Amino acid sequence: MRNTVKLANTNMEVSEAQAEQNLPENEKPNRPIEVTYKKSWFSKFLTGITWTAAGIAVGVLVFLILFILIRGVTNLSADLFAVEYTSENVSLLPAAFNTLTMTCIALLVAAPLGIFAAIFLVEYANHQGKVVGIIRITAETLSGIPSIVYGLFGMLFFSTALEWGYSMLSGAFTLAIMILPLIMRTAEEALVSVPLSYREASFGLGAGKLRTIFKIVLPAAVPGILSGVILAVGRVVGETAALMFTAGTVAKYAGIMDSGRTLAVHMYVLSSEGLHIDKAYATAVVLLVMVFIINGLSGLLAKKIAKN
Repeated sequence: MRNTVKLANTNMEVSEAQAEQNLPENEKPNRPIEVTYKKSWFSKFLTGITWTAAGIAVGVLVFLILFILIRGVTNLSADLFAVEYTSENVSLLPAAFNTLTMTCIALLVAAPLGIFAAIFLVEYANHQGKVVGIIRITAETLSGIPSIVYGLFGMLFFSTALEWGYSMLSGAFTLAIMILPLIMRTAEEALVSVPLSYREASFGLGAGKLRTIFKIVLPAAVPGILSGVILAVGRVVGETAALMFTAGTVAKYAGIMDSGRTLAVHMYVLSSEGLHIDKAYATAVVLLVMVFIINGLSGLLAKKIAKN
């Protein structure tokens, strides 16, 4: 009985196929084309290289995180989180406070400039013009300058010429110049990735250029822009060379015009002195956790904005 049913279905399918062949070309139904291919040895070789590279990258990351956690977690103590810093407890709380202050000031300066520069390049500037080319080359050049050069510039300009001295403000403005190209380029790529149909639909409903940018384009590009901001935060938090020339290494709660050290500088000073290597690893754990928290909060904010 089952064989009879299968045979009947097969005959029906054959008859339908023959009927379709007799139809004119414009009346034949459109059926999806199934494409099958055989992987060559070169394709398999490239696939293996890709998986190997990905595995090595993930393995290095996991190794670094585990190494820091193993060496640092066991050295965490209550003295390390004392309110005031002394040469005995080498507390990291003042450095953590200065790190948050430095990050906030640097982002407040660099993020608006980078985002608005990206909006100008994508929405207003002539993409084939020389000005856009000069701006992009300049941004890429600034991204490749070593941080020690930024530190020397910040010391000569902000600390000396503007007479800000060794202060959090000098360090923050120096870091803002460092992360400005990164934020600008990532924001530009995020804005370019927004489909043109979004803009055309907004213009078709009667919205102006500025309203379209701030109500349609920017919200759609927020996840990409925040990814650049997260990368910028990572560079600010982990910077040492530029801050040693501009913000100083004083271990205290610093005001805007006071000298103070961040967590990265605090860790460098402890390791260079050679007296508190175990505390330096513990500081690295705290710094790692802080970066994870900032990245997690930024990711949640990006998802919330994208849903709205």
